Amino acid sequence: MINIRNVRLEDLSELIEIEQLCFSEEEAATKQAFEKRIKLIPDSFFVAEENGKLIGLVNGPVINEAFITDDLFSEITENPSTGGHQSILGLAVAPQSQNKGIASKLLSHIEKVSKENHRVSLTLTCKENLIHFYENHGYVNNGISSSTHGGVKWYNMSKKL
Repeated sequence: MINIRNVRLEDLSELIEIEQLCFSEEEAATKQAFEKRIKLIPDSFFVAEENGKLIGLVNGPVINEAFITDDLFSEITENPSTGGHQSILGLAVAPQSQNKGIASKLLSHIEKVSKENHRVSLTLTCKENLIHFYENHGYVNNGISSSTHGGVKWYNMSKKL
């Protein structure tokens, strides 16, 4: 059974392992970025575990703007208790657990919590090959992002809550 819960500091090594398997070195969150997110935004950082082992993660700070900016990958602050836009800086599932609906479960969970906290929308950037996945989850493609994170072309995706 898949359990989704808030992140804990002791998850750090498994988080880094999953992130490095799913993203290039330039795109992957660093150990320092994860430590900061665990400390500052555990209320919007969730992990999926199966039989006590982490298999996926979703995280991001609540921001004032409708779209993600590159500074968020290094500079974040604690989330406001209500309002704002829930960003998703990372959604990753360990390769051996992919194509089993885990990313969808993580997305649904962060959306449910975002609604409970009266967020305005969910916002993320994705590569072109994932646009269809997010559209299937109710996200709208808002075109090419100003983000140059990892030297990749990103698309702004958002979902009103």
